[in-house]
Amino acid sequence: MLKCISIAWLNNSGLFSLRLLPVAYCLLAVISTTDAQKIIVAKDGSGDFTSIQAAVNSLPDHSPSRLTIHIKSGVYKEKLVIPSWKTNISFIGENKENTIITWDDHSGKGLINTFTSYTVLVRGNDFIAENITFENSAGRDVGQAVALHVEADRCVFNNCRIIANQDTLYTGVDNSRQYYKNCYIEGTTDFIFGPATAVFEDCVIHCKKNSYITAASTPQHQLYGYVFFNCTITASPDAERVYLGRPWRPFAKTVFIQCDLGEHILPEGWHNWNKPDAEKTSFYAEYQSKGNGANPNGRVSWSHQLTEEQAKEYTLKNIFGSWNPSNEQ
Repeated sequence: MLKCISIAWLNNSGLFSLRLLPVAYCLLAVISTTDAQKIIVAKDGSGDFTSIQAAVNSLPDHSPSRLTIHIKSGVYKEKLVIPSWKTNISFIGENKENTIITWDDHSGKGLINTFTSYTVLVRGNDFIAENITFENSAGRDVGQAVALHVEADRCVFNNCRIIANQDTLYTGVDNSRQYYKNCYIEGTTDFIFGPATAVFEDCVIHCKKNSYITAASTPQHQLYGYVFFNCTITASPDAERVYLGRPWRPFAKTVFIQCDLGEHILPEGWHNWNKPDAEKTSFYAEYQSKGNGANPNGRVSWSHQLTEEQAKEYTLKNIFGSWNPSNEQ
C-alpha cells in the first residue's frame, strides 16, 4: 500500500488547502528544493550554468533562506546585477586569484557614467561573497570605472579582491551596512567612495597613484561612515604622496584604527577637497596608527586622534546595530 502524507498551504483565497501526496513524491520535492539552493557555475560546462547571471536569475525571488552559488575558477566576463528581489545569495568562489568577474565599462564610454560603470552591482540584501575577484579592466587612463557597486544592506565580502583604478569600490547608498574582511582593494583616486556604513577589517588597501584613498559621502544623520580595523595600507613604487581621504560630501566620516600605514601616506594625512567648510563638518580620525606613514602629531588640525575611551566605541555592535556580520561567516 502506498503511504501518503498531507500537505497544507494557503490557496489564492487565503484559505488553507489540504492534499494527500505520496511520501515518495514529497521526498522528491524536498530533494529538488535543496538542490536548487546550491548550484554550480563553471566556464567549462561542468556545472549547472556557465554564466553567473544566469545562475542568479534562476534563483527564487525574496528568498528567506540562504541560496548558495558555487563558482569554479575561471574568468567570467559579465556585467552582473543582483537585483533587489534576489535576497540571501552567497557567491562562493573556488579561488580568489582565479575566480574573476570582470568587465570594462567606464565613465564616458557611450552613455556610461560613474554610477553605471560597475562590473558587479549588488542590490539584493544579505549578500555574501567569498574567494572572488571583482575587477574593472577598463584601464588606468579612462576615468571612473567601478569594479563593485553595493547598494544592498547587510553585505559581507570575505577573502575577496576588488581591483580597478579610479573609483574601484562604490558603497552606493546611505543606511547600507557593509563588511569587508581579509579583502584586497586596489585603485588610484577615491577608490573607496560613497555614503554607506562600511567596515574594513584585516584588509590590504593598495594605492597605485599619488592621490586619495577614500572619498566618503556620509549623510549627516549617519553615525558612522568608513571604519578600517587593523588594515595594511600599501603602495606601488610610483605612489609616493597619498592622502587617507577627502570629503566627497560635507559630513564625510572615515576612521583608521590600529592600521599599518606605508611611507607613501602624506604627513598631513587628510585633504579638504578645497572645501574649507567641510573641515568643520567632516570627521576624520585615527587611533594608534603605525608604520612609516603614521604621524599623530603632524596631521591636519581639523582631524582627530582618538583617545582609548573613544576608540572603544568603535565596535561592530555600535557600528552595525542589530546586524552582526560575524554570524554570516
